[in-house]
Parts: sequence; structure tokens; C-alpha cells
Amino acid sequence: MPTFYQPAILEAGMFKKLMQSFDRMLGRGVIDEHLYEELEEALLEADANVHVADEILSELRQKVREDKITDPGAMRAELKEAIVRRFAQDGSHQLRMSADKPTVYLFVGVNGVGKTTTIAKLGQQLTRYGKKVMFAAGDTFRAAAIEQLETWAGRTGADIVRGQPGSDSAAVLFDAIAAAKARGIDFVLADTAGRQHSKENLMQELGKLARVVEKALGRPADETLLVLDAHTGQNAINQAEQFIAVAGVTGLVLTKLDGTSRGGALIGVYDRFRVPIKLVGFGEKADDLNNFDSSEFAKRLFE
Repeated sequence: MPTFYQPAILEAGMFKKLMQSFDRMLGRGVIDEHLYEELEEALLEADANVHVADEILSELRQKVREDKITDPGAMRAELKEAIVRRFAQDGSHQLRMSADKPTVYLFVGVNGVGKTTTIAKLGQQLTRYGKKVMFAAGDTFRAAAIEQLETWAGRTGADIVRGQPGSDSAAVLFDAIAAAKARGIDFVLADTAGRQHSKENLMQELGKLARVVEKALGRPADETLLVLDAHTGQNAINQAEQFIAVAGVTGLVLTKLDGTSRGGALIGVYDRFRVPIKLVGFGEKADDLNNFDSSEFAKRLFE
């Protein structure tokens, strides 16, 4: 499948603060139990959960013991490797494309995580590559979301199907897919309302949207992408757990990675859910949304 986006060049340095703290700990020049305790505290302050912190510390202890590490610098390298391994993914992390038009991506997540902005950025990138794009303004609960997509459609030349605020979002998605088929559209990027993951009745509506998409398309959405805001820390993981359980999530989008010091919540997210990270966003421009590349991503975690 062609790749439309440049590999992620992440400037966030999510774990820069963590490594600075670790360097201060290593300043004593001694690897002892006190160092491990301080490191655990630093990991928790970076919003890693207790289980992940314990796993990392266990790996470090084992490496120090087996390799007889006494050099603090070598231990620093082992810590970086332990974190990097948790972002490794099996198989392809590229967005799926269908041989039968249109390819449909359904975006889900709570309000404020950057769903609508992500759709706009991806739409702009796709149109640059000559693809015909349609926005489905399925967040009918927020007039601002509809207006935002309309603005971006005008800027990028994308088509848009929308309803009135408060109208049936499933109907908007159905109409958008029907129109995309008729017009030979390559991609339908569908927005949805920001469901509060703590409200079961609202979450179940996502099941309805998925069924409507499948009925209109003749197959399930090619991707159901859960958008998570890195700034929300551990709450992002709680959201992921709920959405993955009910929405048939096939990929994750991590947004607002620039400047966050709470990246620890994202350590092990793939290992926990086995849902690949597909896209990462770290700024406001269209080019700031990129394919997730685990090796490139790892290089930038500590800068």
C-alpha cells in the first residue's frame, strides 16, 4: 500500500524530563536499591502505571545482574531500550486501503482529543496526493465540529456531507458513503461525536454507527481509529480500554505529543491492547500528522 505521509519526526521528547531526572540520580555514581526506588518514582511521575514501572525495573535489575553493569551510563542505555521496546509493533502499522472505493476511516474518541483536526490534516495530505476525499460530519452534537470540517473542506477541495446540529449522525454517515460511491470518491473520513467513555448508553451508539457503515459500504469500515490525547495521561488508557471494548477499534492515533511530560501513560499501550498505533500528531500543521514508525519514534523519545 502506498504511504502518503512522511515517517514521524517526533520533536516532543516525551521522556526527556524522565531521563533528566534519571541522570541526576546517576550523578551519585552508585547503582543501589535507592536508585531503583527513585527511578520507580520518576516513572510514576511520568504517568506510567505501576505494572509497567515494575516490568521496566525488573528488566533493569536482571540486566544489571546478568551483565554485571556498574557503569551508570550503561544502565541509562538499558533504561532507554526498555522503554523503546514497549513501542515496538508486530506487522504493518500503515493505514489500510480498500481496492474498492471508497476507503472509509471512522474516527472515534472523547471530545477535545483532536478527532476533527486529525481528519482535516489527513484529508489535506490525501488531497495533495491527488486523492478525492469526502468528510462525513458525523459529530452532529457540536455545531463547531461541523463548521470546522466545512472550513477544511473548502481549503482542501474535499467534498463534505453534513446534517443539521442534533440530527442523526448515522444517517450522515450513510449518506456520505452513498454519495462517495456515486462520485468516485477515494476516501471517506468520518467524524463522530465525542462519546464520554464512562457513559455506557452513549458508547453503545458507536455500535450503531459501525453497523450503518457496514450496511452502506458492504463491508466494515476499513479503519476505526481511536484518537487519544497524550496530555490526558493515564486517562487516555482508560478511554482506550472502553472504546476498544465496544467500537471495534483497529488503530490508534496519538495526538498532542508536543511538549507533554506525561508520555509514560503510553508506554506499553500496544502491548496491553494489541491495537497498532497508526498515526501520531505533534503540532498544528497538516504535516505534523504522520504515519507511526516505531524505530523513528523511538529515536525522538528522549531528545
